[in-house]
Amino acid sequence: MQYGICNLSMVSLRSEPTNDSPLISQVLYGEYFKVLEQRKFWSKIRLAFDGNEGWIDNKQYLNITEENYKFINNKNATFSQDLVEFVQDPNEQLYAIPLGSTLNGLEVLNHRFDGTSFFGVSTKCNLVKTAFIYLNTPYLSGGKTPFGIDSSGFTQMVYKLNGYKLLRTASQQATQGEALSFIEESEPGDLAFFDDDEGVINHVGIIMKDNYIIHAYGKVRIDRLDHSGIFNVDEEKHTHKLRVIKKVI
Repeated sequence: MQYGICNLSMVSLRSEPTNDSPLISQVLYGEYFKVLEQRKFWSKIRLAFDGNEGWIDNKQYLNITEENYKFINNKNATFSQDLVEFVQDPNEQLYAIPLGSTLNGLEVLNHRFDGTSFFGVSTKCNLVKTAFIYLNTPYLSGGKTPFGIDSSGFTQMVYKLNGYKLLRTASQQATQGEALSFIEESEPGDLAFFDDDEGVINHVGIIMKDNYIIHAYGKVRIDRLDHSGIFNVDEEKHTHKLRVIKKVI
């Protein structure tokens, strides 16, 4: 088994080993992974954080030893806390890193970080506060940063920055936690999931107080939530059909 770590700000994780295949997620700085298959130009990887699998360009990651992989994995998870931070290599070159980058592997990468970091678990009430950091971030399918994010990437990163693990896609996240029967049973920070006409869960948002929801749709925005789904305050219509509410924390 081979192992790797992302040594750039963010790297595209694709469904197939080609540059024109769909972007299924992003690998942020410091994320580490197992290399499942290595070809001439591409590698198939499995991320340690959420088990997500996909293909990345061989030029966009650094191979590490199994010993280093275990060293990083055994450390308390630490993440960058500002929208953009910088790390510095031994040649004093700067690398910009986005919010939520993993800092466990700084020693392995031989990088220095002087910014703001977080490790540990926050209280549930901090989830909505964190979500506001991403407000007005443009929607990007597969995105995980304040410069482009999708609905499940948004919820995953908000929970990650507070010390909790969510899986990558909305349908995967819907398998986590405890289902609630009514919106009235929910608390700020709980997750609401929505499905399409075929019953496939394809959207998720974070519940706020007073029947509001923050979610990524066109951009990270705040809309109304009722028993039918999301009522878009700009379009003045329902845009998403409610499937289930889950309490993960």
